Amino acid sequence: MDQSGITPAAANLHAPTRAETAYWTDGAERAHALKNRGPLRRDKNGQLHPEIREAYDRTGFYIFEQAIDAEEISEFDQDLTALLERAPSDEGSAIDRSGKPAAGADGAPAFLWAQALSDPWGGTELLNGRHPVAMDGPSANARPPKKSIFLILNLFEEMPSALSLSANPQLLHVAESLNGPDFVPYNDSIFLKEPGLGAAVAWHQDGTTHWNRPDWHPEIHGFNFMAQLCPTTPANALWVVPGSHREGRIDIQSRVENNHGSTRLPDAVPMLCERGDVVACNRQCLHGSFANASRDRRATFVWGFFRRDSVLDAEVEVPATRPGQETGRRRYSEACIQARARIIQLAIAARKIRRPTEEPYDYQPLRGESLEADSLASIKAALRHYSDGTIFI
Repeated sequence: MDQSGITPAAANLHAPTRAETAYWTDGAERAHALKNRGPLRRDKNGQLHPEIREAYDRTGFYIFEQAIDAEEISEFDQDLTALLERAPSDEGSAIDRSGKPAAGADGAPAFLWAQALSDPWGGTELLNGRHPVAMDGPSANARPPKKSIFLILNLFEEMPSALSLSANPQLLHVAESLNGPDFVPYNDSIFLKEPGLGAAVAWHQDGTTHWNRPDWHPEIHGFNFMAQLCPTTPANALWVVPGSHREGRIDIQSRVENNHGSTRLPDAVPMLCERGDVVACNRQCLHGSFANASRDRRATFVWGFFRRDSVLDAEVEVPATRPGQETGRRRYSEACIQARARIIQLAIAARKIRRPTEEPYDYQPLRGESLEADSLASIKAALRHYSDGTIFI
């Protein structure tokens, strides 16, 4: 990898334009200048090291280098490969490529498909319309006709390694530092950007609910962890506008129009990571990714957390992620939140079985509660339909 973060293997399948190459190189230089990466460090009180917290508050994200050990990421690789082998053979199919019943027949996990190199959410009303402008990319007539999986939602019933990784005690201490000890889980997913196929995700801010609250603050919509299973490059990485989490709700369409209609925003940077790095990213950051026309795969496991006072009694419009999906309004009562929080305890229990000598994280809101789940099979049974309780703000 050279200074720009572009590997020799990442010669684009559609031959990058001079403007794209310049944008990638300039973005990589801006990214390396942010000084928001390094090993995960905590202070004597167990909180994030002040230097890390300063960088996170300033930029909206921090890259924890090599936060996942080789054994754990290898286990994740194996589970993901096995899940993809059991994925539907095509969009909507009930069978996998070998003719057996496909995973996800009962809705979990959910596989989302997109035409190669397209932008399935940009310029639509999906996800409450938070992706107002489609990303620049190859023209429709230059895209392969093939569809591919670009997102897998609700992994925990079928991927024990994902459930275990979500309870990594060092990372849960980060969640406590950022959201307080009574933090609440969001959802879990994998973004797949296969070489020459991976769909774009238009510029957006994840939060959709609390922009006009009188107690609004930069942390009110929570944050996501993003564990990188492959090295990233400017051609396939997530791009972020540093500091945008402090701006409130951003008029994305105007920002693109003021950039001569281009979605190559001049102040954005690529999230350049190595395999095993984990990023904490504020959900209010303006972020997005371009279609992956490169030869390098990206696979990113994403799971997130909210502050409890941000979700308690919040009433929201539950969004659709794909056309035809039902939506509706939901209020998050204390009972809803406690039920959702039990996923953290189940994940901690699953991790303890897999890593019995590791000191587990002590999740205070459910301290002392009996899970009645002492095996991976009983934990999987307890997770049945857990995605029905997903909290979204």
